[in-house]
Order: sequence, then structure tokens, then C-alpha cells
Amino acid sequence: MRNPPSSVAARKRPSSAGALARGAAALALVTMLAGCSTVSSWFDFGSKKPQPAELGPSPGLVAVRQAWNAKIGPAEGLSLTVQAQDGQVTLASGNGGLYVLDAATGREVWRASTGAPLSAAVGSDGAVVAAVTRGNELVAFSEGKELWRKKLAAGVYTAPLVTGGRVFILAADRSVSAFDGRSGVRLWSQQRPGEPLVLQQPGVLVPVGETLVAGLSGRMAGLNPLNGSVRWEAPIAASRGTNDVERLVDLVGRVAREGSVVCARAFQSSIGCVDTARGTLLWSKAANGFQGLDGDDASLYGTEADGTVLAWKRDSGDRAWSQDKLRWRVLSAPLVVGRSVVFGDGTGIVHMLSREDGAMLNRIPTDGSAIVAAPVLAGNTLVVATSNGGVFGFVPQ
Repeated sequence: MRNPPSSVAARKRPSSAGALARGAAALALVTMLAGCSTVSSWFDFGSKKPQPAELGPSPGLVAVRQAWNAKIGPAEGLSLTVQAQDGQVTLASGNGGLYVLDAATGREVWRASTGAPLSAAVGSDGAVVAAVTRGNELVAFSEGKELWRKKLAAGVYTAPLVTGGRVFILAADRSVSAFDGRSGVRLWSQQRPGEPLVLQQPGVLVPVGETLVAGLSGRMAGLNPLNGSVRWEAPIAASRGTNDVERLVDLVGRVAREGSVVCARAFQSSIGCVDTARGTLLWSKAANGFQGLDGDDASLYGTEADGTVLAWKRDSGDRAWSQDKLRWRVLSAPLVVGRSVVFGDGTGIVHMLSREDGAMLNRIPTDGSAIVAAPVLAGNTLVVATSNGGVFGFVPQ
């Protein structure tokens, strides 16, 4: 089982070790790794860690078959986001490999290498693919050929956003930058103040109409994609605590969008929805989780830190149902597919739950290693990627 992805990195200087206590997440022991200025945290439950309950037979209420599987490099050290567009899936391995696969067959369309281990990947609009190396280089490719690379001033843990002929970057220094997709020329950069620590996991960077929506600390911000000017800011969570670790607050991907309303999670703090057309917070509710959300027109879905699956009413944030049979399984962010909400877990199992009440519908094994990114839907194919480099495509029967 993989470690909970709750690592944070120092932006300015190493901080002293401290305790991270968030909601129901017991005690998180924090250790400073001074050589690389990072703070890693994990849940400490004493001599015996909670064990997940036995799952029992799969109910098989949704008919799904494995259509294909492919093998790429392991995802070690990589903050991975899988992209799906135009019948293709784009993803990366930790050692710098970039891969474009046909979503229907798993056939490799092209591959390339950045030549260095990656920290954040992958962004794609179907024509340009971008990733960031651990040496803070932003590298762009097209059809397997390198277009350009640019040195960045800070690390990056959120996959680049490639859209509108531009590549947008959300960096660990709380800056948002735009580059020309074909030439790599920096077009603008917007620096915002924030806490000295940042999460080492994907944040929020999404296009909504003519606005670039970014997560900056506990705020959702709307930027003009042409020049980076800030149009509005809406707070989903506020910083609190007595030291840098306890004050850490970040929005995490993925987000649940319905029209102009974008709903997101603040790490182990709250969830909330923002009307991006007006830049106003509709509601915010306490929630103790570290993975993103997905949703439909009526509900939002996500997990608590202990693996309890929750559904909230989209219009109010009130709880609709909860499901505790997947506790302690280290779940991914969810994906809504048909009448199901889908999660991957730390042992490589794909779980399909009913959107209506959380009832178990089906379970699908992969290669026994952790699902390392939120599942995606590419056409009619559900695609998941594992820490060992397995990529699996599933389709309804």
C-alpha cells in the first residue's frame, strides 16, 4: 500500500518538525528531511495500524471487462495526472518517459523522454504534451519530438495545463505562469503570497470559459489567461494553527465542475463550491480528506482521510450518504462513470460504487500495486495507472 500522499515541501526555508492533527486523522508525525527541504508526514497509529476489512466476493452488478493493458515505467516520485482527449490517453513515468496510447486498444501512438526524472506530469491538448522535471525544467513535446524546454524558478507538483495554444504552470512558490505552446516564450507570470509550505501533490489549475481557475493556498482564484491579472478570489479554507505545518492549506485536484460552478477540496480542511462567473463562494463545509472530488449535477463525491466515501448535495454541501467499507484502503480521487463513482485503491483494486447510495457494484483487480492517479474516462474506456507502471483499460460489457 502506498503512503498517503500528504507530503509538503518548504518554499522558503526548512521548518522545524511538528505535529499535524487534522479532524479525524489521529496524529500525523512530521519529520524534516533537511537536505532537500521537504517535510513528509504519515499517520501514526501506534504499534498497530488500522487494517482494511475483508472485501468478500465482488457483487458484479455492473458488467465490465478488461479490454487491454500496457506497461510503462514506474511512477515513483511523480505527481501524476492522466490526460484523456480525442480517443487517446497521455501519461508519464517517474523516470521521464512520456507516452500516448490509443484509448480503445492500448496501442502505443508515440513515446518520448525528457531525459530526467519528473516531478509533475502530464499536460496535453492532443497536440502539445508538457511535463516538469525534478530539476525544475518545463519540457514540451509534439508527436514524440521535443519542442522546447525552459528552466523554472521553483518546483512544480501540478501537471501543466495545455490549452488555447499555451502552457500554464502552477508552481510551488504560489506563482502561475503562461508559456507559448509552440515556442516556449514566457508570456506572463503572476506571483501571489502564501504560506511557506506547499503540498507535494496535484493542485487546482483548470480552464473555465474565458477564465483560468487556480488554487492559491486555500483560495480559488480566477485569472485572465491572456495577461495573468486576477479577476477574483474566493476562500474555501482559511489558514489556522500555531506553526507552518499546521497552517498549511492548499486546494487539491481533481475538481468537480458543473457549468460555471467549480467545487474543490482544501487539504484535510473543507470542501466548497465557487461560482466562477461571479467569483463568489456558494458554500464551504468541513471535510477531512486529502484527495480531490468529482460530481454530477446533483452530488459531489470524495473520501475522508480514513477512506470513508462520502456524497454531498451539490447545492448545499449537506451530506447525502456515506460508505465505510473501503476504510484504510488509501483511495484515489473519484471519477463519475454512468451510474457509478469509481475509486482506485492502494492495492490496485478499482472499486465501483452506486452514485445513488454508495452500494458496492463491482471490483476489478489490476497488478496489485497502488493506483497512482485519479481514473479517467477516454471515450468508452475507463483507464487507470498503477505505481508499477501498469496501464489498464476497462469497458462495459
